[in-house]
Amino acid sequence: MSVVIIGGNERMERQYMQICKTYGYKAKVFTKEASSLKRKIGSPDLLILFTNTVSHSMTACALQEAKKSGTKVARTHTSSAAALHEIMKEHCTFCPKAGDCEYADMFC
Repeated sequence: MSVVIIGGNERMERQYMQICKTYGYKAKVFTKEASSLKRKIGSPDLLILFTNTVSHSMTACALQEAKKSGTKVARTHTSSAAALHEIMKEHCTFCPKAGDCEYADMFC
């Protein structure tokens, strides 16, 4: 399972990746606009947009690629760890099993 995160804070890239890992997802994080963003996004299972910290052009590019590949898109205004936990809780495939991720008791 893979997640692409667009936006957010550079300082929190590692934390975003760790949070996704606890829910069983491998994450790619793009906090700055890359010249080849379209190619790097690929076809993830979930695309997360932190709308407060991302440019309009990055958003448009990411949404275009998500539409092409049929990827689910989740948007949140804040780029906090708590906001990411909420999104992961909503989209976590392990939560119905209640116990496969370390946050199952806390969030699911």
